[in-house]
Amino acid sequence: AEKYRQRIADIKNPELAMAVAKGYHKLLGYKDEYEVARLHRETLQAAVDAHFDGVQKIKFHMAPPLFSKKDRNGHLIKREFGPWMMKAFGLLARMKPLRGTLFDPFGRTAERKMERALIKQYEGDLELILTSEQQDTVIQLAELPLKIRGFGHVKQAAVAKAAKEREALLAALKSSGTPLNIAAQ
Repeated sequence: AEKYRQRIADIKNPELAMAVAKGYHKLLGYKDEYEVARLHRETLQAAVDAHFDGVQKIKFHMAPPLFSKKDRNGHLIKREFGPWMMKAFGLLARMKPLRGTLFDPFGRTAERKMERALIKQYEGDLELILTSEQQDTVIQLAELPLKIRGFGHVKQAAVAKAAKEREALLAALKSSGTPLNIAAQ
């Protein structure tokens, strides 16, 4: 959090500072299994109670990455889980201190590795973003993570699309004479 605050505080251009704040936050604040469990546990039952009368049982349709089967396209197949998942969400939410450690059961999934790689790439791109004179282009580059949405294969497709856009933005910066040797590749 301190590293994030310092990065934003160092940016003098308010429009660029806001773009970096949003883009960097989007990457750092990804929703992993622990965060989704916490959100479900803290808000779902109250929301159901507030909007519906007499709900006896909630069912969840999910594709846990550690033990879900895949379809012929390699996408995880959702399964139905019963109301006992609310207790499982509570347990999983309390496991958040494992995030990023050797004992993180989700840390070695392709999606988590991709999310961490995107953060490192963005931090490398920040050097270019903060030194370029091409404000419109660097603001687009800074805000690029905002286009990455979803989970699983939906997120993978969004990342692939953003990667192509990133390459185009970097090419535009290069053609404008901005030195790219300091950008992360």
